[in-house]
Amino acid sequence: MTGLDLSSPVAVVGTGTMGQGIAQVALVAGHPVRLYDTVAGRAQDAAEAIRARLDRLVEKGRLGAAHRDAAHDRLKPVDSLTELADCTLVVEAVVERLDVKQQLFGELEDIVAEDCLLATNTSSLSVTAIGGALRHPGRFVGLHFFNPAPLLPLVEVVSGFATDVTSATRAYETARAWGKTPVACADTPGFIVNRIARPFYAEAFAVYEAQAADPATIDAVLRGSGGFKMGAFELTDLIGQDVNESVTHSVWQSFFQDVRFTPSLAQRRLVESGRLGRKSGHGWYDYAEDTERVEPHTADREQPPAYVVAEGDLGPAAELLALIREAGIQVREEDEDNGTRLVLPGGGQLALADGQTSVEFRDVVYFDLALDYRTATRVALSAGHDTSPQTLAEATGLFQALGKDVSVIGDVPGMIVARTVARIIDLAHDAVAKGVATEEDIDTAMRLGVNYPLGPFEWDRKLGRDFAIDVLDEMHERDPSGRYAPSLALYRHAYAVDKREGAS
Repeated sequence: MTGLDLSSPVAVVGTGTMGQGIAQVALVAGHPVRLYDTVAGRAQDAAEAIRARLDRLVEKGRLGAAHRDAAHDRLKPVDSLTELADCTLVVEAVVERLDVKQQLFGELEDIVAEDCLLATNTSSLSVTAIGGALRHPGRFVGLHFFNPAPLLPLVEVVSGFATDVTSATRAYETARAWGKTPVACADTPGFIVNRIARPFYAEAFAVYEAQAADPATIDAVLRGSGGFKMGAFELTDLIGQDVNESVTHSVWQSFFQDVRFTPSLAQRRLVESGRLGRKSGHGWYDYAEDTERVEPHTADREQPPAYVVAEGDLGPAAELLALIREAGIQVREEDEDNGTRLVLPGGGQLALADGQTSVEFRDVVYFDLALDYRTATRVALSAGHDTSPQTLAEATGLFQALGKDVSVIGDVPGMIVARTVARIIDLAHDAVAKGVATEEDIDTAMRLGVNYPLGPFEWDRKLGRDFAIDVLDEMHERDPSGRYAPSLALYRHAYAVDKREGAS
């Protein structure tokens, strides 16, 4: 099955930022496009705004003038829903209220033909619930674009409980014909991206609430060590704290207040105070013109150790051994099954974050997970109250000798990157096991939808099957609330691989 014929009229109902963006995508793809808004004059204003953006694309050489002129002619604002009668696709981008959307599609069902595809761009409501009030819910589907729709490639194609396979396929192929990258998704709270991305924000906020690090330091570690384009605090300031918290709260409520999705009290207080981020001038950060940028904690220079003793191959941090040698520091190796430790000259140990805490051991400094230790610009260390100053100084000097900035944070299990990645991997496995989407579509969605450096399954393969489950097991032991309990799907994945490798 293919998508819509380019001669087929497409309608967009709701002419805010997202509605205009979707209309522009369909228009540039070659469709006649109708715009409708319940507020008089808004559809005409939206059409003028879209035409102005097309003009700018021509000025920048991204669109031919003839193509622009033809698109101008195909764009038509209308004053009544009845003028959408011949459309083969209607996409809704109105206010996020179930009753409003249900009423709209109920009215559309009496106007459009039976083969017209009806789609919602909702990001937080149930596609099944919106379509449940229709006489023919089989033709109803979710088409969740990401803002700004003309620029971001991802579209989540969401099948409600009653959506026909042919309708979902038709919507999928249409999105692809429009130059987008569609992913297929079942109707679950948050769909793919907003479901699996929750730990990225939640774990950063949890580290902050534990007073282990300030927002600037956490953001710097997520960027410099985790490889994320933005940290959780600066990203939510960009999104809007009210918007981000609303999505988190919606997912949490929709999952019957599952502890894994519990909202942040610190973020709630931020919203209550009116500090909504960039749009209000203040969020986690102050955006006033005369305000100096808040810098992350960066440790003072320390002398590197003359040598380290490597117990085992360091697992996911194995590439550190080559970097240490390249820095001119001697590496003495000792065989150790499952070893992930370096012994420093003073006798203290340096270990990869594993969900435990430094205070539990005599003299241990933990270092955080990095996407790529060679290219990482910053590494976080954590130490307990009883960790010797010499051990912390030697650990700091070691990473500084590798060319890394070092941030020393509080003694929290899983540190920053390790706990975040472990939880993202766990939620991804859980989503596949519950039929939400395929591994490939989840990886695609997380890379394109929120610009992650790797998809969850790509990261899982890079780290090894035991990393995420080991970190979460240890964290669950220290916080038995259920927030960090590994999913059954992650257990099955780890033990299934173990069994296969044992058989070989």
